[in-house]
Amino acid sequence: MARKIGILILTIILTPIFAGIYGILHDQLSYTISPEYFTKFKFEQFGFVEYGFENKRATVAIIGLWATWWTGLIIGAISGIVGLIQPTSKIMRKSVFGAIIRTLGIAIGFGLLGMLVGQFIVAGINTEWNIPKNLVDRVAFLTVGTMHNFSYIGGLIGLIFGTIYQVRLKKDVAQQCV
Repeated sequence: MARKIGILILTIILTPIFAGIYGILHDQLSYTISPEYFTKFKFEQFGFVEYGFENKRATVAIIGLWATWWTGLIIGAISGIVGLIQPTSKIMRKSVFGAIIRTLGIAIGFGLLGMLVGQFIVAGINTEWNIPKNLVDRVAFLTVGTMHNFSYIGGLIGLIFGTIYQVRLKKDVAQQCV
């Protein structure tokens, strides 16, 4: 049991780091698509209007880290706790790693899907969104906003699929032992 607790603790420590790295990379891509999403929305939301770095990409990286580390904490805690159902620490390690990889993959996939939905569907909807009025590139702004929302949804769906994966792995291992 001590090894399993060690895996749980390590998972809870590492997943916020990996989620933060994901957030940094995600927001760098987002900034490339729509700098205005940050300069006219995220910088203000995170308090960087007056105190951001001279290098806007560094500020974007900090925002990406701050916006995602906590999701890694939740994903790691849930995946690690669910992993405790496995019969051995070796299977738990495989189970937790598999769940986290599935969660990440689904979050990335949903983010990319969100980019397409934002570009080709949301941006074409003619309605009064709660967005800055003086946008130069409204389509890019809505594309990135949709991508961000879909990524969070993908993280949640990925966590569900990761949990299902772990429960199924437990059942498969139990059947092999019979």
